[in-house]
Amino acid sequence: MNRQETGKLGEKLAQKFLKRKGYHIRETDFRCRMGEIDIVAQQKDYLVFVEVRTKSSLDFGTPEESITQSKKGKLIASALTYISTHQNLPPLWRIDVVAIEVDQKGKTKRIELIENAISQS
Repeated sequence: MNRQETGKLGEKLAQKFLKRKGYHIRETDFRCRMGEIDIVAQQKDYLVFVEVRTKSSLDFGTPEESITQSKKGKLIASALTYISTHQNLPPLWRIDVVAIEVDQKGKTKRIELIENAISQS
């Protein structure tokens, strides 16, 4: 699998995983000039912006370790853009990460939800 295929597989796996955990998927692949958010979901009173990281090799670290400071800033800015351009949203929000490891054939080795992984501070 190439990098794009791995990423798309990860996003599908993450959506199924989040639904099983009680998240309601509101939107996928939200794009704005600040960046992109893989999944916008709702869990109870929270609007949850989800960054999905999928890797088939750990040579350069785990999926969650691949999120740079620059990417964190873009995620926060994109989340704030989403909030300012949409109505009827839950009162609280956070950014979660779904870290996924797959083998070369695409079989899931690990999937982990990290709640509130990225904060504004």
